[in-house]
Amino acid sequence: MFKINLKIALRNLWKNKGFTIINVGGLAIGLASCMILLLYVAYEWSYDKHYANADKTYVIYQNAPANGKIFSFAWTPNVMADEVATKIPGVKYTSHSSYPSPKLLSVGDKRINAKLNFADPNFLKIFDLKFIKGNAERALKDVNTIILTESMAKKLFGNEDPINKTVKLENQDVLKVEAVIEDVPANSSITYECLAPWALFLKREPWARQPNWGNNMCLTVVQLNNNKFLADANADMKGIYKRNQQGNTAEALLFPLIKWHLYDDFQNGKSVGGKIEQLKIFLLLAFCILLIACVNFMNLSTARSERRAKEVGIRKAIGSTRKSLIGQFLLESVFVTVLAGVLAFILVEVSLPYFNNLLNISLEIDYNSFTFWGTLFGLMIFTGFMAGSYPALYLSSFEPIKVLKGLKIKSDSSVSIRKVLVVVQFVFAACLIVCTSVIYQQLSYVKNKPIGYDKSNLVQIAVQGKMGNRSKLELLKTQMLKSGAATGVTFFSKDITASGNNTTDVHWQGKTAGESILFNNRGIGSDFIATIGTELVAGRTVETESKRDSNNIMLNEAAVKMMNLKNPVGARIRFWDVEKTNVGVVKDFVVESVYQKVAPMIFYPSYMDDVQVILARLNPNQNISSSLATIDNLIKQIEPDYPVKRRFVNESFELKFQNEKLLGTLSNWFGGFAIFISCLGLLGLALFMAEQRKKEISIRKVLGASTTNILTLLNKDFIKLVAISNLMAFPLAYIIINKWLSAFEYRIAISAIPFVIAIGLSVLIAILTVSIQSIKVAKANPVDALKYE
Repeated sequence: MFKINLKIALRNLWKNKGFTIINVGGLAIGLASCMILLLYVAYEWSYDKHYANADKTYVIYQNAPANGKIFSFAWTPNVMADEVATKIPGVKYTSHSSYPSPKLLSVGDKRINAKLNFADPNFLKIFDLKFIKGNAERALKDVNTIILTESMAKKLFGNEDPINKTVKLENQDVLKVEAVIEDVPANSSITYECLAPWALFLKREPWARQPNWGNNMCLTVVQLNNNKFLADANADMKGIYKRNQQGNTAEALLFPLIKWHLYDDFQNGKSVGGKIEQLKIFLLLAFCILLIACVNFMNLSTARSERRAKEVGIRKAIGSTRKSLIGQFLLESVFVTVLAGVLAFILVEVSLPYFNNLLNISLEIDYNSFTFWGTLFGLMIFTGFMAGSYPALYLSSFEPIKVLKGLKIKSDSSVSIRKVLVVVQFVFAACLIVCTSVIYQQLSYVKNKPIGYDKSNLVQIAVQGKMGNRSKLELLKTQMLKSGAATGVTFFSKDITASGNNTTDVHWQGKTAGESILFNNRGIGSDFIATIGTELVAGRTVETESKRDSNNIMLNEAAVKMMNLKNPVGARIRFWDVEKTNVGVVKDFVVESVYQKVAPMIFYPSYMDDVQVILARLNPNQNISSSLATIDNLIKQIEPDYPVKRRFVNESFELKFQNEKLLGTLSNWFGGFAIFISCLGLLGLALFMAEQRKKEISIRKVLGASTTNILTLLNKDFIKLVAISNLMAFPLAYIIINKWLSAFEYRIAISAIPFVIAIGLSVLIAILTVSIQSIKVAKANPVDALKYE
């Protein structure tokens, strides 16, 4: 029986090639879209779960009040790890480490910028790193040693055994390679290419040796013996700052490592989501696209119901049961789905490189994964039965006597169901159009909002090697200005677009007892205000040519407001246990999130010991390429051993919009696929309606109706459906976008524009789609439809 049903299915599919192609194509696009989105969701969901004890590993977060709210971040003092290890019950290991940063590694003539992390030996135990070569028990204990990942070892030493060979770090420290470990998986929150001992970090950075509960400068990770200790450990963690530093009201908490990547958005000291919200959207989008593809199959299958009516009647007349007919039609839909699945698989393989480039990740199909094949098989079976269920039940319900006599099939209920399905499709399409429009409006608004300084033609240059010497930096500044390549040059203690470097150790007259406020702090060079193009609101700027400003600072407007200073210029402020005088107030400018209010900031004169970047304003009257080439040559003259590391501030600033751009781009692409598949569903309904009204249209033509009249008649019904879809979609879309926008302090007001765009696009799409079939029917010879009357 199965063999006969399969033959019938193949013949029907071959006989109706056009419908088969549309059905297979629609399902293939739906399945491919669903598979790519599921691959992406699975990849993001898998972050940090590959570690052996990931479920018992926690990152220490600090909740610190500042600027009228609570800031949460995974930066902690250098004394946190030892304090937790000795005072908190249930702790197995604690580790403090730096965040990975690019450092120059040299072997002979090879010079490579590698992501290096300074860490203590417990770091290796917590993350259960796999050693390929070397002694795991001795690793990270000797000061002048280094651990390389497998790929970095190959870059530096080729096929040679790197163990006991030496590597020069930043052209300063000679380190012995003591081990080689496996590469860190890309789906890790902490990624690095080499590890160096924490003791080496202290040797290179003397300031980090001093215990300080007010200086947040490292990452602290904790592994518990068992998760049953978590509640008690977190309770003890809460007051750890207060117990160790009088007046420090910050609180600490243990945050699960396996949630760090997806739930890193905090409000009022609690995780409220993060990237998980995007994954929920993409997961919903994946199954909605697949559902729309199934709806199309239903519409297209039942649109040709009259052509299969006699087949059903004859088969019932010779003894076929309704059950066997349902089996026949389900077999056809599953077979179409299998064909669509094969095509979808090809589409996924072809499109994955593009999406990897778009998302800057490495999605790939694991052919050895039972989960992948099981999911793919499950999707195909689900899609086959879902798509074929309604056509099978509908077509098998025909009464043989009526259809064999040639009576017209009553299909009013069928039409109603199909109209409902098309409405559902366009509700989804309209929602997508509105949401995508708002995402791009919000992105455009924030990108064009004044940020407090002029980032155009502003270049950041990393300070490396001999450039860190004060006289060399001043010489370089003089040469850059003299060459005419730059009109302004200054120094900064950190990437101007990066967060970090903050403290609560700030005191002033009038400070409320017990009040703990988080201040960003940055070291600046002379001409800072003029170079970056910000404003001095009051007072004067600090300068670094002499030591006269060594005990002076500047505040930004947010700091003055937070400290409630009536006369900020001349105010005495104790900063890091040293009495300072505020000599100026700088206009607020964006350093951290572009979506949140600017945090309080202290600017102190940097005498080159902590300068990380040079900020140069390129000469607008010269060619940019030649100016950059001039600057590069000047840098190489001073420090020839390091490759020049520079980038435009504009480029760094763009990274702040990465998540929103990703959301907008993926919504565009997959929203486009969903709309395209919805058009196929509309086409199916148009085909059905044209089939049902073929004689009516022919009579109208005989009576003098023009092609335009016929097109208007046919399109009118579908425009009504689209109008109903938009009316249903708009409240839903408003709720979704309002919730999404509520996460931003700086946000657009929801206007009518996205809704007008949705109406215009959906109506245009509907008219074009329906007209493809309507024109064919309107131009048909009425004799063909009426000759048997």
